[in-house]
Amino acid sequence: MKLSSAKISKESKGTSPSHGGHHKNSFHWKRQSHHSILPLQPVDQLEKWSSVAVDMYNNSSSSNNNNNHHHQPQTSHTSTSRSSDYSAGGDGEPSAAGNKWASRLLRECARAIYDKDSSKIHHLLWMLNELASPYGDCDQKLASYFLQALFCKATESGQRCFKTLTLVAEKSHCFDSARKLILKFQEVSPWTTFGHVAANGAILEALDGEPKLHIIDISNTLCTQWPTLLEALATRNDDTPHLKLTVVVTANIVRSVMKEISQRMEKFARLMGVPFEFNVISGLNHLGQLTKEALGVVEDEAVAVNCMGALRRVPVEGRAAVIGMFRSLGPKVVTVVEEEADFSSTRYDFVKCFEECLRFYTVYFEMLEESFTPTSNEKLMLERECSRGIVRVLACDDDQDNEGE
Repeated sequence: MKLSSAKISKESKGTSPSHGGHHKNSFHWKRQSHHSILPLQPVDQLEKWSSVAVDMYNNSSSSNNNNNHHHQPQTSHTSTSRSSDYSAGGDGEPSAAGNKWASRLLRECARAIYDKDSSKIHHLLWMLNELASPYGDCDQKLASYFLQALFCKATESGQRCFKTLTLVAEKSHCFDSARKLILKFQEVSPWTTFGHVAANGAILEALDGEPKLHIIDISNTLCTQWPTLLEALATRNDDTPHLKLTVVVTANIVRSVMKEISQRMEKFARLMGVPFEFNVISGLNHLGQLTKEALGVVEDEAVAVNCMGALRRVPVEGRAAVIGMFRSLGPKVVTVVEEEADFSSTRYDFVKCFEECLRFYTVYFEMLEESFTPTSNEKLMLERECSRGIVRVLACDDDQDNEGE
């Protein structure tokens, strides 16, 4: 995760930094029905491919079982995968390439799709379908969720699948479940929490002593960042400033719960004794549609722009215009928190984009394994949230908007 903050003057020249880039009921293929998904019969070389895959999987499982001194079933909920397990050298340092069976098969399949090798695509999809499980270890989960995206890419059905997954997620999301999930994730993971704390510190320092504050929040974190900032403003030594919070929403799933969030934020501000105004800007398909006029910035306000995972959803060629719009607001500080994954600049090279996506989600899935108990419902929900993002990155056309992300 990268975090940066910058104080910007009207005279300063803008640059275009490079920033990188999770649902219930995501579909996956069960063993008893995989022939309906992949109706083609295995061809001559399938036994060879399948044998190699099963050998790799069994070797991985037996190695971990020996270390644990007991036998783990293939579909165990307990993870047998860790990033440190697949170091390439003898010095114990992890290798970027790795040697786990899921990574190997997925990379081979991505390369086959790129090369349009239909026979090999069929072989590898069939094997992944046999070995994958959303309830198994980390390798099985990676195989399950990436299999869905690779199948969509191979059949050019990514956009249709993404829209279906988004509709299912929208129907199943409510404020209470979304808030519980986000707070639980922040409790066990430092990723988002550290970004919130560091960004709030930079904002409070830059706006210290200002009587009117206007924070423009561009994120999909359901305003979980702002209660601690309200508490800090309420305990300032000088007069409590007036705070206007403008939240920019581009995702339908977040948009659907903003009314509840607005009511709760206003109630909490009254409890803290902070004069407060809450505005929501929605109806945008992407951040490039945001304008200075829509934000309603006035002359006597000290402005802060807060970007949490926002710029990664902006195409590389469009980031200069977005940064230019930020500069036109005359902000005293801009805070940027981004995950270290660049899914934008690699979109036109499928293999490179796949490698970046696999690297990022491997680390993410392993973090969930370390942070949650094996039978955690929250972990399963977070893992299934990833499926939509993986499909969007790998199987959707670049000219499609990110609505529902």
